[in-house]
Amino acid sequence: MNAKLFQGKRVAVIGLGLSGLATVRFLLKQGVKPVLMDTRLKVAGLEQIPTDKVDGIYLGELDANRLAHMDVLVVSPGLDPKHPAIRFALAQGAHLSGDVELFALQNQTPVLAITGSNGKSTVTSLTAHMLQCSGLRAVAAGNIGLPILDALQSDADVFVLELSSFQLDTTHSLQSKAACILNVTEDHMDRYGTMAAYAASKQRVYQGTELAIYNKADVLTTPQTSVSSLALDLAGSEYGVIQHQGESWLLVAGQPLMPVRDMTIVGLHNQFNALASCALALAAGASRDGLVQALKTFVSLPHRCQLVLDHKGVRWVNDSKATNVGATLAAIAGLRAEVKGKLILIAGGDGKGADFSELATVLNHEVDHLITLGQDGPAIAALKAGSFEVKDLLAAVKTAAQLATADDLVLLSPACASLDMFKNYEDRGQQFAAAVQKVWL
Repeated sequence: MNAKLFQGKRVAVIGLGLSGLATVRFLLKQGVKPVLMDTRLKVAGLEQIPTDKVDGIYLGELDANRLAHMDVLVVSPGLDPKHPAIRFALAQGAHLSGDVELFALQNQTPVLAITGSNGKSTVTSLTAHMLQCSGLRAVAAGNIGLPILDALQSDADVFVLELSSFQLDTTHSLQSKAACILNVTEDHMDRYGTMAAYAASKQRVYQGTELAIYNKADVLTTPQTSVSSLALDLAGSEYGVIQHQGESWLLVAGQPLMPVRDMTIVGLHNQFNALASCALALAAGASRDGLVQALKTFVSLPHRCQLVLDHKGVRWVNDSKATNVGATLAAIAGLRAEVKGKLILIAGGDGKGADFSELATVLNHEVDHLITLGQDGPAIAALKAGSFEVKDLLAAVKTAAQLATADDLVLLSPACASLDMFKNYEDRGQQFAAAVQKVWL
């Protein structure tokens, strides 16, 4: 890190989740004695931080006056920089930063940067797997689980970073071999207010990249600055899906790569994710053999179109990670063609201020039965006549079991966040799987 940045500076770390605690550990190694703050009164993992090495720990409501005395605010992604206490401190001249920015100032290793409303965890994991299958030490980090500053300790050839819009908001110095926006669909409107503001946040991933990879079908992913770019499209001439030797093949860098049926991940959306991963991995030195091996062995992520049970001809699929409308639309578009019978959708939760009207056409033309729950369940149910509104996930699974017959698919793809009823989307997915086992077996 540029040590001078913090010489004689008063530094506050605000938000002490996984990334916040990783930031504290990182700063302590740099000889910085930060002030720690969190809006929560109890913080898991805080006991690991030696209190004599920090300049105070303050839990509960943020103190604007205390923040105003700070020179640098390292704000965790989950905390809105527009919080009044933070805005007040910035007005007094404090500098706003985040963990990705600290990483960028320290890092010397090649980086691939991935963002998008949906699919970014799959593409990040798959890209890292492609590089590993090519003999490179690739480490996936960022929004995917491993805090980005903890990743700096690893002996990596390439960092593959999943970056949320919240992380990008406080990032200015990141350099990357290639960066990709997979898609931009309405999400986090409670924080951004407009799609234009949200899209602008995603566009920040292209700053400092050598190659911008974008989705030709989604204009909001198109780079807004002059940078070398690559457009991806399932019907593309360089990257796409073609008919070859009598079946569908992935086309990568102008050459057929492998049959689609040999991939472990399914659906049209995952064909696009595979193309994006190939383009990113090749930019960081992957081999074509590595791409093929990875696509044949990749294990799909938990809670992302994950098959929970195939019993009596009915498939139960957990897509709990679909926390916005775009993710649910992608899941339905990707899976519908494979369903011989009925598609039964379970949706609902906390919509984060989203407009659900975009779901209406798909719900009425592609979904046979709709079951809703949660805070915004009624708003989704109103889009389709004959919907079933239930009080909890077990009731949703019981209703689906009564409706389902052989060749049907039951899909949990909520189009909403989970925090109105669950700890997180993982908890929701696990409870769905448990309910399916309880009701169906």
